[in-house]
Amino acid sequence: MDVNKNSYTFMFAAVMVVVVAALLSFAATSLKPMQDENVKNEKMQNILKSIGLEVDREGAQTLYDATIKQELVVTNGKLVEGMVAFDIDMAKELKKAPAERSAPLYIAESDGKTYFILPLRGKGLWGPIWGYMALEGDRSTVFGAVFDHKTETPGLGAEIATPIFMDQFPDKKMQDASGKFVNIRVMKGNAQGDHQVDGISGGTITSVGVQDMIDDCMESYSEFLKSYALN
Repeated sequence: MDVNKNSYTFMFAAVMVVVVAALLSFAATSLKPMQDENVKNEKMQNILKSIGLEVDREGAQTLYDATIKQELVVTNGKLVEGMVAFDIDMAKELKKAPAERSAPLYIAESDGKTYFILPLRGKGLWGPIWGYMALEGDRSTVFGAVFDHKTETPGLGAEIATPIFMDQFPDKKMQDASGKFVNIRVMKGNAQGDHQVDGISGGTITSVGVQDMIDDCMESYSEFLKSYALN
């Protein structure tokens, strides 16, 4: 075969494309179980972190199984049977009307105390943001909060995933003095009282995204939390 002909060049390129595509497909298929396992373990780590439990990926499953006592699914303020809370895709659920969403909720026990862990998901400046907010047994007092993001700006919006932002949430309240459910407000500085935290300086859009995320996601839980009674 004349290697100087255009036909040879085209054939060689086509063969290389097929070979590379096959190798990439094989690699993706082979690595997917490991990737899925890492994603699952990281999710467990974040759920546990919201109640102050730090664990590496290898130990996440064991500590999760020992700590999370119930995995519930809530739709329109009512408990739904027959669904696996851990498998719910929050990104898909948030595209539905609030009354139609299936919202996962985790009940944990640690050091003799009960916690309600609520997954959150929303939109920041450049992409999705998410987190977990843990309430104490009174279903009002925030015990801890964990936030993360995909593409927020380092030093600005990305600060939502740092202690300087997250450490403001413990001891904040999700109910007012009359028992009415109220969301925590992310303020542009000068946060005061039991229901406010300071937003990120220079990360206004991401801070607004966190506020919108809390407002949107908490709508799925507020009625259920008012009426739920521990067994």
